[in-house]
Amino acid sequence: MSTFKKQQNGIFPSVCPLDCPDQCGLLLHKTDGKITKVQGDPNHPVTKGNICNKVRNMPERIYDSKRLTTPLKRTGHKGSGQFEPITWDEAIESIASKWKNLIASEGTESILPYSFYGNMGILSAEGMDRRFFHRLGASRLDQTICSVAGSVGYKYTMGGSFGIDPEDTIHSKLIIFWGINAVSTNMHQVALAQKARKNGAKIVVIDVHKNRTGILADWFIPILPGTDSALALGLMNLLFEEGLADLEFLQEYSIGYQELREHVKQYDPHTVAAITGIPVDDLKELAALYGTVSPSFIRIGNGLQHHDNGGMAVRTIACLPAITGQWLVKGGGAIKGNSGYLAHNTAAVQRPDLLENKETRVINMNQIGSALLDLKPPISSMFVYNCNPAVVAPEGNKVRKGLEREDLFIVVHDLFLTETASYADIVLPATSSFENTDFYTSYWHKYTQIQEPVIEPYGESKSNPDVFRLLAEAMGFQDDVFKDSDEEMIEQAFHYPANSYIEDIDLQTLKENQFVKAKNTPLFPGKLPTPSGKIELYSKKMEEDGYPALPTYVPLPADGDHPFLFVPGPNHNFLNSTFSNNDKHIQLEKTPQLHINSRDAAELNIENGEMVRIWNKRGECLLQASIGENVLSGVVVTQGLWADLPGTKQLVNVLTPDRVADMGGGATFFSGRISIEKIQ
Repeated sequence: MSTFKKQQNGIFPSVCPLDCPDQCGLLLHKTDGKITKVQGDPNHPVTKGNICNKVRNMPERIYDSKRLTTPLKRTGHKGSGQFEPITWDEAIESIASKWKNLIASEGTESILPYSFYGNMGILSAEGMDRRFFHRLGASRLDQTICSVAGSVGYKYTMGGSFGIDPEDTIHSKLIIFWGINAVSTNMHQVALAQKARKNGAKIVVIDVHKNRTGILADWFIPILPGTDSALALGLMNLLFEEGLADLEFLQEYSIGYQELREHVKQYDPHTVAAITGIPVDDLKELAALYGTVSPSFIRIGNGLQHHDNGGMAVRTIACLPAITGQWLVKGGGAIKGNSGYLAHNTAAVQRPDLLENKETRVINMNQIGSALLDLKPPISSMFVYNCNPAVVAPEGNKVRKGLEREDLFIVVHDLFLTETASYADIVLPATSSFENTDFYTSYWHKYTQIQEPVIEPYGESKSNPDVFRLLAEAMGFQDDVFKDSDEEMIEQAFHYPANSYIEDIDLQTLKENQFVKAKNTPLFPGKLPTPSGKIELYSKKMEEDGYPALPTYVPLPADGDHPFLFVPGPNHNFLNSTFSNNDKHIQLEKTPQLHINSRDAAELNIENGEMVRIWNKRGECLLQASIGENVLSGVVVTQGLWADLPGTKQLVNVLTPDRVADMGGGATFFSGRISIEKIQ
């Protein structure tokens, strides 16, 4: 038992569990056994005591009166929210009994786990649960909703999720935030950029919306959605043309620069300006800036990869630091993600060897609506945790229609009766991260951190690993892997000779230090984990996989006859659907808005603050218009995934396509089109 949990009063170390690159060190203030205050840990080397409103207000979420305290069984129709309390024994027996019958009649693949990273703890998101579903033989979920397209694209260029150390970006003289609202989603990279700015750095933001990050920029460059690869190729063309490419670096550390040099000639400034909406003079100025200011750093965001061409966009941008040789300069280079440095023994944690049938079907989580409605043989049961697909998954109306199926047995493990949980047959109360033992690996900075329980479980709530231990027992699984403790699983995770960056990290080191940094070895000079060992500007692997070997702009496909490109981005006070049901966070965020260009609003006779209807063949929303110059003409943007409140139509993902991106099966949330009309 955690010594922290035993103590009724004091200040205890912790880690933010949210799906955010910053992964802050925290200090939890506890009085009479309850957390009364959350503050940042000033000793954390990167986050340095600064935290966002989301986690600062976490006590209001943990002790929210709407939080679940006991297992529930549905008594009304699906979606009615009518439940009655039951015991844990009844809940586990009900689930196991239903699954045993399904396996006998329909087979193990009739059951599907559906999860993501509502809690970023490794054990909470991809530990005992994976062991259980592998052993069960359930259908496998392809977890592709967030960053996979860009990660695959970046890997083609750089070999994996490896960028510069964010701590080095205080030395950068040019910082480009590309497709990332970092003020709201990576605040400590902004803090580092501001330090660099005090030393003379310039901050450029490239985005489809002049959001909080765009406002703080020295230069904000609006771009048409889905055209980022064309911009990157146009910059390469100018860098080569103007003699600003570092040919010595390219010769030594890359392959294919001669072919790339010829290839990018077709992306001349006038062609690129017509594609991107960025004036020719601005393109030339940006190329000159990037080609002459050193060190220069590009923070590649998640936003631009949520398009049909998103993987190629990130692959293309990832080539830019090589053109100017920035990887050899402290503070130069790029970050898409840095999870490669903290890669641990996932096979030991997840135990894929327990899956007997290696051909077990795989279902893309972006297409869960279609899968629930059309897949043969059908999905007959879903176990949902760390996720709220009724709000988060694309084609939301299709998803809800699937969840309404009376023959679909749904179990949801969550802290709240979410929109998805309202369709469940059994709802299980989940612990918060502050009630669990777990470990966390950032996908931006290079620190891994441990979480030991600070408070007792809320009501009868249980952790994800504990739930799957109970289910394993109920299903009759005798394997020793289901008897491993949380601490034993952490030990197994860090026994991983394949990654020399973590060779000095283990459970004991984490307990003694709270956070430990991966070895800080620069990428260059060195060998990358690409087939050639170099930066692959020309990629034979891409060619083998059916893509162009050189970075290429591919226009977005048609998405109906609607005039507006629709980008439903994140907001400042929610994280996906997390916090969207908490009063404090709703109060901070105020109301869902649709950002429209002034010229478009005038043509539609829409005044600022008026309610508008937006729609396409997938569904409709009713939102408040926010009119100005923050988006280009022909583009509209919303921010945040708002809760499904009675009398509202604000679920933006009813409008988003469930097509998959060019790489990795990623999401295409930002490639949809809509029409707009004023509500009379």
